[in-house]
Amino acid sequence: MLTVGIISSKGDPRIALVPETVDKYLKLPCTLLFEKGCGQSASIPDEVFGTKVVFEPRTEVLSKSDILLSPLPPERDDLQHIRPGTVLVSMFAPFQNPGVADPLKEKQVSAYSLDMIPRSTLAQAMDVLSSMASIAGYKAVLLAASLLPRYFPMLMTASGTIKPAKALVLGAGVAGLQAIATARRLGAVVEVFDTRKAVKEEVESLGAKFVEVEGAKDEKSAGGYAVEQTEEFLAKQRQMVQERAAKSDVIICTAQVRGRKAPVLITSDTVAKMRPGSVIVDLASSTGGNCEVTRDKQTINHLGITIIGNSQLADTVAIDASFLLSNNYLNFLKMLVKEGKINHDAGNEILRSSCITL
Repeated sequence: MLTVGIISSKGDPRIALVPETVDKYLKLPCTLLFEKGCGQSASIPDEVFGTKVVFEPRTEVLSKSDILLSPLPPERDDLQHIRPGTVLVSMFAPFQNPGVADPLKEKQVSAYSLDMIPRSTLAQAMDVLSSMASIAGYKAVLLAASLLPRYFPMLMTASGTIKPAKALVLGAGVAGLQAIATARRLGAVVEVFDTRKAVKEEVESLGAKFVEVEGAKDEKSAGGYAVEQTEEFLAKQRQMVQERAAKSDVIICTAQVRGRKAPVLITSDTVAKMRPGSVIVDLASSTGGNCEVTRDKQTINHLGITIIGNSQLADTVAIDASFLLSNNYLNFLKMLVKEGKINHDAGNEILRSSCITL
């Protein structure tokens, strides 16, 4: 019987398998071997998993597992304990880390990166990027609301009427749509930019205004991702963004192009025109950011504007993020494991797209 090992990731509180999904994993069938304390950072202590799983030290889990699951790839030092032929399932982010597969090839292990699966209907149940983006969009708005020196909703009081905050969302993918919904629930007036005309109906159904820039290139072959635009279009878009940004209290940046640097939509000149106290949350910071002055993994004050560069906000909701990851990984393993054996099916589009080394 296959042994599926679950290990923690340095600097990431999430865990790849939670107690609620243990019985579903055992039906693969497999034996579950956990690193001791791997769920502690996600507020999931070992004892809540029950007696159906086994806990051992990290090195033992690494050496005994046929399949290893983790939110982030194992550390380089871990590879000395992993047997050749072991399958690693994680989020390797090969676009940002082009050499990530090299040490894995040397060790002769197979690796599947779930952040590489296609954005298709069939793959939705294992789409880790969408799962985590939904959380990030939600948290981005809450973070902005906590730092904004204004109310989000309109309030009519005996002391006067407070106008609602104005929020601008750049990008209407999963993170953007969740940000729109959350900002609307809190009472903000929301405007949205996206190059894909197909999302206009979704944006408007959430009660936001879709700001359309003429001349956008929209390719269906991009699998749901935005595509790189011409410089002429980007200049036109930046101009329209600047006009609306100057009147916005909050900007949530989510626009990214797969495999490329995030487009700069908010220049330093735009930031200079914003009202003091305004907040920018840049979820695209790990790929350069949509805001020119964003610093990845930092919160800065630039000319009185608070700018948060954080592409890992899902980590701050570790319990629910782990639950979603656990289901994503389970659905992937149902495709990878057939009749109790690992099945590297090159004809399967999802397996082929996510495989970074065999």
